[in-house]
Amino acid sequence: MKPDIFACIMDFFSSNQPVLLDEAMLSSNDSINADDDETTVMIKELLDTRIRPTVMEDGGDIRFVAFEDGIVKLALQGSCSGCPSSSVTLKSGIENMMQFYIPEV
Repeated sequence: MKPDIFACIMDFFSSNQPVLLDEAMLSSNDSINADDDETTVMIKELLDTRIRPTVMEDGGDIRFVAFEDGIVKLALQGSCSGCPSSSVTLKSGIENMMQFYIPEV
């Protein structure tokens, strides 16, 4: 086994993330629901149209978790979840774009 692959596997096991996801973890909150407020709808649309396609180009995904008290909670998945530059992606890319298009964030 190549050292890079072995290191990736070891990083995953040391992260204490579950190997298999249960059904509750797989359910998505990304679709627009009738009971979503206007800000939440705008956040989900921005994620779907501008942010998610860019993140997916690098082998990752981003999932909407919640919007509470002006704070958007997201989950990075795929190659983004263990990426050392994911915090930079969140801060400089996603956060700035959210604040630019949606002033309530």
